[in-house]
Amino acid sequence: MRGDTYGYDDEYENDETFLGIVLMMIIGGLCALAAFDAFGQIYSPEAGYAKLAPVPLATQSIGVLFGEEYTKYGHIAHYAMGIIGYPLGYVLLARPISRLIVPDLHWYVTGIVFGVVIWAFALYGMAHLVSGNPPFLGFTQLTWVALVGHVIYGLVLAAVMRQGRYV
Repeated sequence: MRGDTYGYDDEYENDETFLGIVLMMIIGGLCALAAFDAFGQIYSPEAGYAKLAPVPLATQSIGVLFGEEYTKYGHIAHYAMGIIGYPLGYVLLARPISRLIVPDLHWYVTGIVFGVVIWAFALYGMAHLVSGNPPFLGFTQLTWVALVGHVIYGLVLAAVMRQGRYV
C-alpha cells in the first residue's frame, strides 16, 4: 500500500514498524553526522577553509544550560543531536510539513531546507541565544562552512530516510 498522506505519493509505505522507523533514523543520523564531521573536520580545512568545532559549541551550551560540571558531556550532546535529535526533527517536523505545504516537493529540497533550519538553530539558537556568542558567530568564514556542513547533513539524512521506509 502506498503512502499518500496529504495526497502525496512517494517512496514511503504505510506498513513500517516503530522499530524500523527508529532504525532508519539512527542509520540516517549516523551517516549524516559522519558526512558533517568529515566535511567540517577534514575536507573544509584541507581546502583552506575553517574547521568546524561543534563539540566546543555543544560543551559551551551545556555549561550555560546545566552548569560547568556538565561540560564534559559536550561530545555526547553533539552525537546525540546528530544521531537522534535532528533525525527526530526530520521525521516529526520537516518531512510532514514539507508534504503538507508542497506535496510534490522533491526529497532533496526538503533535505536542503532542513539543513538550513538546523544551521540557524545551531548558530543562532544555541550559539547566540543560549551561549551568548555573536549571532551566527559574526558571519565569519566559520558561519558559511557550518552552513554547507549542515546542508550536507540534511541532504544525507534525507537521502537515507528516502531509501528507508517510514511514514
